[in-house]
Amino acid sequence: MLRLTKVLMAGAAVLALAACGSAEVASPGEGDFGGGTGGGGTGPTPLPPGTPAADCPAGLANVGVVAGGTLRACQLPADITGNLTLSVRAGTIYAISGRTQVGLDRGIDTASTTGVQGVLTIDPGVRIFASGGSDYLIVNRGSQIFAEGTASNPIIFTSRQNVEGTTTLTSQGQWGGLVIAGRAPQANCQLTAPVTCTGQVEGTSAFYGGNTPTDNSGRIRYVQIKFSGFEISTGNELQGLTMAGVGSGTTVEFVQIHNSSDDGIEIFGGNVNLRRVVITGADDDGLDTDTGWRGGAQFGIVTQRAPNSTSRSAGFEFSAAPAATPLASRYVSQPKIANFTLVGRVSPIDAHTVAHFDTGTDATIINSVFTAAAGSLAGCLDIADADTATSQPTFNAVFMSCPVSYRAANVARSTATFAQTPSGGNTAAGTSTLTAPSGAVLTNQILTFINGANETAVVPVNAPAVYPFFTATTYIGAVQNAADTWYLGWSCGLNSTAC
Repeated sequence: MLRLTKVLMAGAAVLALAACGSAEVASPGEGDFGGGTGGGGTGPTPLPPGTPAADCPAGLANVGVVAGGTLRACQLPADITGNLTLSVRAGTIYAISGRTQVGLDRGIDTASTTGVQGVLTIDPGVRIFASGGSDYLIVNRGSQIFAEGTASNPIIFTSRQNVEGTTTLTSQGQWGGLVIAGRAPQANCQLTAPVTCTGQVEGTSAFYGGNTPTDNSGRIRYVQIKFSGFEISTGNELQGLTMAGVGSGTTVEFVQIHNSSDDGIEIFGGNVNLRRVVITGADDDGLDTDTGWRGGAQFGIVTQRAPNSTSRSAGFEFSAAPAATPLASRYVSQPKIANFTLVGRVSPIDAHTVAHFDTGTDATIINSVFTAAAGSLAGCLDIADADTATSQPTFNAVFMSCPVSYRAANVARSTATFAQTPSGGNTAAGTSTLTAPSGAVLTNQILTFINGANETAVVPVNAPAVYPFFTATTYIGAVQNAADTWYLGWSCGLNSTAC
């Protein structure tokens, strides 16, 4: 198998194809995409800036040029089986059309021989675009994605409009997004023999779940997912990043979801852990969890876009459906969160909250900051029902600085839950001293997520003692101070880098 020679081209987004995937995966031998070079056996000749490639690598469809005729669009196959690698290639950009799937569902059992495995590897600097709401990329159970950019050279999934330069601060819903389905437990699984799972991933017909908490769907690092999300039908939407039954063997870190028309990240069951995430401008919720997610997330920035006629968003919306199952036997969600900063918008009505918990979610939130700007009526926290109060979510070293601390309909329940502090102490009605990064180009949302004196004064709890995945910090919130710039370089909009 021949891997394509990389050709770096200043000012051009470049991609390529090869027939070798991650060395971590033992391919079952379903085949590969051949060893086409897309430009000659000795590697492609460098092109002048703004010149599209003449052709596409073997196995990809040449669907014309985009970006004012400067880039050749090379479309991925609808079914990716075997190993496919996308690498830098002069004058080339990738495209997906319709449901593009990595592998065919291999079922619940890790020993299953049904379906077909696929492994998609994406190199740093690659850009992939889609043209409409029904265009999305899904990684099925038993297959993997290795999308690993770098701090200075992220991988970008975006819309055709963005590639063409026509997106604005409020653009959203221009393609479907990224979906990963794994074999970890979820609320719609029967986990005693014979193990069965009946859940389908929202917005798709794909099945998810199983009885392998450590299932490995690959690695996603230093990735932007922009202008995605699409409503298939009422209550059935694609998000920016959807993870369903994804196991703890999967790596997800340094990921930005920007301007999703639904949720930024939605997690259905599974045990996947996240670290260093940025969610900017989601029209619905920033981080939405459901059907028994029992993983953790540390270091996260969530900033809400300004409200409109359709948005009813929260920074967190944590659920534990199905609510029809009695709480005592419900496979409830148990999300663990540390060092998040949620920045709410100015909501003119009590439509939602910065952090919303319902249907029995047993959440643990530590070392975090919830805030909203002056004039917002939505409130910082809502413990929305009796089942959730019974589950007793834990808040520890959480600093809230919203004009309204608790949603009006549930003040007593929310107050009692937030006050049940094991140690460390919570602040229900603090004064924000958060500041924004300099030079940010996102002006349609509030970006005050850098700790100031009041946030710094809060003593954090020992995070690894709460959940081993967490690392210890000397501060609460996502960003310790102006010198803490983990979110820069690979993300967009938070400095002078346009989205």
